[in-house]
Amino acid sequence: MTSRVLVIGHGVLADTVLKLLGFRNECETIREPEVPSEVPAGVDLALVLDDDWPPSVHSLAEDAFRGIGLPWLRGFVAFGNGFIGPLVRPTEAGCSYCADMRTLMAEADRREMWQLRMQRATFGGTGRDVWATRTGLFHMANLIVAEVERILCDVDTCRVVDHVICTNLDTFDTARHFILPNAGCPVCGTLPDDSRETAVIDLSPSPKVNEHSFRSRAIQDLGGKLVHDYLDYGSGLLNGKVHDLITPFAAVSVNLPLLMGDEGTSGRAHSYEECEVTAILEGLERYCGLEPRGKQTVVYDAYAHLKDHALNPITVGLHDPRQYARPDFPFQAFADDLAMEWVWGYSLTKQRPILIPLRLAYYSLGCQDGFVYETSNGCALGGTLVEAIFHGILEIVERDAFLMTWYAKLPLPAIDLSSSPDIELQWMIERVRSAAGYDLHFYNATMENGIPTVFVIAKNRRSSGLNLLCSAGAHVDPMRAIKGAIQETAGMLLRFDEKLEAERGTYLRMLHEPALVQQMGDHSMLYGLPEAEQRLAFLLDPERPVQKLEEAFQWSAAVHSDLTDDLKEILNILARLQLEVMVVNQTSPELARNGLHCVKVIIPGMLPMTFGYHLTRLEHLDRVLCVPMKLGYTNKPLTREQLNPHPHPFP
Repeated sequence: MTSRVLVIGHGVLADTVLKLLGFRNECETIREPEVPSEVPAGVDLALVLDDDWPPSVHSLAEDAFRGIGLPWLRGFVAFGNGFIGPLVRPTEAGCSYCADMRTLMAEADRREMWQLRMQRATFGGTGRDVWATRTGLFHMANLIVAEVERILCDVDTCRVVDHVICTNLDTFDTARHFILPNAGCPVCGTLPDDSRETAVIDLSPSPKVNEHSFRSRAIQDLGGKLVHDYLDYGSGLLNGKVHDLITPFAAVSVNLPLLMGDEGTSGRAHSYEECEVTAILEGLERYCGLEPRGKQTVVYDAYAHLKDHALNPITVGLHDPRQYARPDFPFQAFADDLAMEWVWGYSLTKQRPILIPLRLAYYSLGCQDGFVYETSNGCALGGTLVEAIFHGILEIVERDAFLMTWYAKLPLPAIDLSSSPDIELQWMIERVRSAAGYDLHFYNATMENGIPTVFVIAKNRRSSGLNLLCSAGAHVDPMRAIKGAIQETAGMLLRFDEKLEAERGTYLRMLHEPALVQQMGDHSMLYGLPEAEQRLAFLLDPERPVQKLEEAFQWSAAVHSDLTDDLKEILNILARLQLEVMVVNQTSPELARNGLHCVKVIIPGMLPMTFGYHLTRLEHLDRVLCVPMKLGYTNKPLTREQLNPHPHPFP
């Protein structure tokens, strides 16, 4: 059966493809120099070919072919590389714009490339790429014809279904890159409006991998698919994988490319294979936490008009009024009549949808407009919604305990782990000591919720490098809390020794001028100074009480085969403490394709983690004043004047 192919374009590439297709009896060709206003009848496939990069032509093709459901394939040249694909099927997600954005974002100079694309979309290209030789274009034409034959015979065997072929027109090196459809694409995206109905969360069963796991899917089962769909140097949502060979344990970092810069995410474990998967998962979590990617925000109003079904923003903690009064402060003071964007979340405690300010539901990367600085605190990813919520709560518990310890200067009891029979734990502690030169000190930071939490200080045994490094861990399984904290601590060791020495003067100034602590890294680097050690004397005191591991934690929850049961136990405890758990479902279609879920958990009243001394959020949070007395550390509530005035040391 003869197929009809519409060849659009003028130039060497279009001429060569037309000539090569003419040798095939099963293919009838029609030639048009431009995208036609009316497509000839009976066309099975359109080819849009150019010796240059013409985004405006591709945009016209999207408009023309999407309306009539005609599949089309593009071929073009940019900076000495030939690009073929993807095969755009108008009834399915994924288009030429998705491909441009994925490949553009993978470039180191993506901002300049984006500006160039905008210029060419408006004014057109140059006619022919200066690196496009006739030999290179002939090679590219043969690749296109081979793809046309596959498409017309069996689309499933086509190499450009959901992929772009990139070939260097000088060396002919050729690679195939997966194009992940962009759910928010202005051409092919179909995001639904945010609504209270879709915000409802049903805590359905979430069976564990096994009774000792707190995951619904084994991480080993995710690896291959995650790497294929998300990690690609030429087109990936994530790129730039690096193996960390410096720190005591295996670690892998990947890059989340953003127009405003690169955001690194890390995975830490005992094997590089597991680290890679974990780093990808963390990158996906960060991607979903930056802005709504699975729904379109539709509510813009003031709290005064929404208070019957909205979170009261002051309950999450605000900045100091003196900060808001500064002319250079990036946020404006909250007021009931301050109009803002809201998203629908769900209160698991009260079992009802609730409106939450957009800037609380998503990460304030770059300090966008809003009334507070919000971090990724409480964001988590899982194989089920339950799994994601469970781990999101634990992160909030961990950060709350760390900050509570710091601001109230709680003299936590030390934990003696020397008698623990856990071989892996003892190996991890010794590995940090021998390979990195640090002793680890553990403290019981469990707050009134009873969820096992540890505060860890790594103390340098060497004469150079970071003197101290702090971290924390929380989990219903105390051993997981401890090992998790060790992994987090180890991931920071040895990496910044040279930086500390090179910029020692800067950090010494921060020691005396806390306003200079502006970035996340400043917190840990400041406490890398030996001169800052005295600020942690309330924990490092060798005369403090010591607990054995078996007496440190009183968590007595039953062992469950379903993670939903673990989650409900935590929810019940928090409810008794009058702490409401709210969840925003951040899952995007990019994650849903692999059965992954991402959430932001918000627990008003618990201390929010912030970075930058000027962005501390303690206003309206009386918990920091009252909990120390509940735990027996003080005999009356603290006053705000008694709180630790120094920047916190969370890394």
